[in-house]
Amino acid sequence: MHRNKYGIILPFLAPALILYSLFVIYPYAQAMYVAFTKWKGLRKSPRFVGLDNFEKMLGDDKFWNALSNNLIYLVFLPIITLGFALFMAFMISQKVRFSNFYRVTFFFPQVMSVVAIGILWSFVYHPTIGIFSSLLKAVGIENPPIWLGDPDTALWSIVAVTVWQSAGFFMVIFMAGMLSIPKSLYEAAALDGAGRGSTFFRITFPLLWENTRSSLVFITVIAMDMFGITFTMTQGGPDRSTDVLATLLYEHAFLHSRFGYATSIAMVYFVIVIVLTLLIFRVTRRETIEF
Repeated sequence: MHRNKYGIILPFLAPALILYSLFVIYPYAQAMYVAFTKWKGLRKSPRFVGLDNFEKMLGDDKFWNALSNNLIYLVFLPIITLGFALFMAFMISQKVRFSNFYRVTFFFPQVMSVVAIGILWSFVYHPTIGIFSSLLKAVGIENPPIWLGDPDTALWSIVAVTVWQSAGFFMVIFMAGMLSIPKSLYEAAALDGAGRGSTFFRITFPLLWENTRSSLVFITVIAMDMFGITFTMTQGGPDRSTDVLATLLYEHAFLHSRFGYATSIAMVYFVIVIVLTLLIFRVTRRETIEF
């Protein structure tokens, strides 16, 4: 009976499995092989060099600098972005005045191109015609910071843009979870005299746990990527203060034709994201609350 069942299922699955193997598994396997070679992208046969690329990576200061910048994003982006998104979702779900306007306004950056956002904010941060510098000069600060030209402010300027761009997406995720919570729970809490703060931490936030777990994975992937906004606004500068793994591997691959070394960086980047994702699911695993 089971043999007959698989005999029917396998012919239907075969085309999808073949396409998945051809366009997903094979490129991954090929990239893994290239990571152990020295290849300039033009030679037909890459030269196998074993673990040389990974040994070189361990002594590469640019690699550690890029990884440290990714870790800074990884620490601060989840706290700021998810905290702000959760606050906005809670306030809008309370039916405050102009809530629909706030909902559309905060979600709008999510539908914009990352390149357009990078160019837009490059003008906002511009030292002579940017709105921030103009406002600071208007209040008497003659020498405002050069936001994207100073290593001390460039990375944090990109953090602010990333929060602005992605908070609306997570706000929608949290709002969807809040709308699914039965109103009877809030009515019972109100009868018991619970305030807004107590209601949020004892009812809303625990019932949003699955939404929070998914959001943590999404923001982790964003923090470990950061290519589009970084490349558009600073290209990793000034003085590599905003360089991340994605911009570093791009530089090695497409500016210096070091595809073997660039692929080894991509492999490390891939492993870090997989490990972080599994760690998040492991640490945040809880018994699902049904309501």
